[in-house]
Parts: sequence; C-alpha cells; structure tokens
Amino acid sequence: MEPFESMKHIFEPVVTVSIEAKKPADLPKLIEVLRVVQKEDPTVKVEINEETGQHLLSGMGELHLEVIANRIRTEKGVDVVTSQPIVVYRETVLKPSKIFEGRSPNKHNSFFIMVEPLEDAVYEAIKAGEIPEGRIKKKNEELWNKLASLSVSNEEARQYRDIYNGNVFLDKTRGIVHIGEVIELVMDAFEQMMDNGVLAREPCMKLKVSLMDARLHEDAIHRGPAQVYPAVRDAIKQAILDAQPVLFEPMQILQIESPAQFMSEVTKLVQSKRGQLLNVEQEADHVSMRVKMPVAEMFGFAGDLRGCTEGRGVFALVDQLFERVPNELQDKIIKQIRERKGLSEEQ
Repeated sequence: MEPFESMKHIFEPVVTVSIEAKKPADLPKLIEVLRVVQKEDPTVKVEINEETGQHLLSGMGELHLEVIANRIRTEKGVDVVTSQPIVVYRETVLKPSKIFEGRSPNKHNSFFIMVEPLEDAVYEAIKAGEIPEGRIKKKNEELWNKLASLSVSNEEARQYRDIYNGNVFLDKTRGIVHIGEVIELVMDAFEQMMDNGVLAREPCMKLKVSLMDARLHEDAIHRGPAQVYPAVRDAIKQAILDAQPVLFEPMQILQIESPAQFMSEVTKLVQSKRGQLLNVEQEADHVSMRVKMPVAEMFGFAGDLRGCTEGRGVFALVDQLFERVPNELQDKIIKQIRERKGLSEEQ
C-alpha cells in the first residue's frame, strides 16, 4: 500500500505559524523567499503583511512548516523566527436559515439573504476541482451541465454567481432594476464573510448563501460599497447565526509504521490524542496502523511516536478531512481562538 496513495488532491493548509526575519534588514529578502516557497509548494499558503512585518505561513502540519522554515534558513540564507503553530478551524452550518434583511447605513437599500449547508455532492466536486472556483460570467453551459449531473435543478444552476473556497453564492432575485450594478459588491461582501465566520472569524466551508431579494435606491450615489458591504455582511451574519453554526476541525489520516512490540504503546498514544484506529495490519514483527487524528492534538506527535517506539516508529500523511468539533469542546475552542485574535466575547 502506497503511503501517499491519495495525494492526488492538494490538501488545504491547516496549521499556521507567523514567521519573521530576525534582522529587520532581511525583511525584503524574506518576502521574496516566501513568494518563491509558495510557488514551489502548492500545499503552502503565505500571507504577507507589509505593515507589521509579521507574515503567516500555513501548511499541512507542524513538521511541514518546520521543514520549510529550515529551508528558508539553509537554502535561502534568511534567519527567521517562527511562532508556536496554531490550527486553522472551519465554520459551517447544520440547517437552512430563515431569510434575513440587512439594511444599509443610510437605510435606502436592503438585501434579503438566506444561508444553508451546501449539498455534499456539489461541495465534493468543488474540492476535487471538477467545478472551478471563481465568479461566474453570464453563460456557463459547462458549469450548468456539471451541476445538473449532481442533481441541481436547471433553474438553481443558472443562479450560481460565485464559488469561493468551497462556498457558493446564488442570486435568486428577479426583475430588480439595478442589481447588475451592485452584484459585484454583494459578492465582495460574501467573500469577506466566508474568510471570517461568525463564531471565531475562521474561514467558512460548505455554505450556500442565496440573495433572495433586494431593495435598491435608484440613485447610484446612494448604493456604493460603504452602503452595500455592511448591509450584506449583516444579513449573512444573522442568517448564519440562525442556521446552527458549528466549528469543524481538520483531521488527518496517518499511516504509522512500527515494530510490532510497541503496538500497545502506539495505540495508547493515538487514543490519548483523541485519535481513532481505522486499520491494523501485522506482518511478522512489523505493524502498520492507519489512524485518524485531530490536527489540534498532533503537535509534538513525531517526538511522542519516537519516544514510545525507541525511535523506530514513523508516520506518513495519507489524507485530510474536516469533522465537527465534539460538542463538549466547541465553546472552549471558540473562546481560545477569540482570545488569541483579541475579539470580544460576543459574536
């Protein structure tokens, strides 16, 4: 069995560190190097903040980011310091919301929005790259046909306007005179909300956001970005809160190889980290275990595994998925993330 058999899809980064140049003079070089790193490794995401000089490096796990930081030091010659790694969660909803109105600050425009979970089949097709992400130009027969094959009605397929990070935006309005002039702004606000969910400002996944109706001021000067953005964001936020928002955490499927004599120690280690044994194969004095582990519990895992197998246990990443955070942990994790981000207690 190949340890990387399902590496055909590119995994989303699930662990983030901030990375800074030790010497301020190296900052321009670091920015350049980070851009190169992102090109070389599609599983790495880099966020460059020119103002603070603190850049975020996101990848597949603690080891992955350590390897990249070491490469930056050795191959690229930039001395860097990295923060403690943090896990990137996802936010989604469990049921359809009612329709909520978001009013612009000048009270002249209203947007009526509902949010619901995106159908599994559509979400899987987006994640597999069968449905391309991005804003949709008027006629897109290919997309409509693909959605039809996934049991999406012809009418709804034609309402798709934006596919963004595994979330979709639909325009279900009819006959609104000025909608064409504001729809790009509405999609900007949708994307802003998908980047920062309501529970802990973590990215959203698997949401279907529909613009059901709108009331717009006839004068363009009264429906600019400063009016549209807050109104749309407010409507989406209210709808998400009504749709039973939940936190999902990244899980990784690992293949662990170890001498058979350490099997019970490895099993204990996995279980102590909320892990789950999926499969165990034993041949002579060698054991191969497939396990599912929450990424949040995996910091230091390579060292722990070496420790309980006298240095002879190794693991490889096989797959990655997101699963709902256990109920009893959700509030605690949201509180920790909000504190770390300096957000108030209220959503």
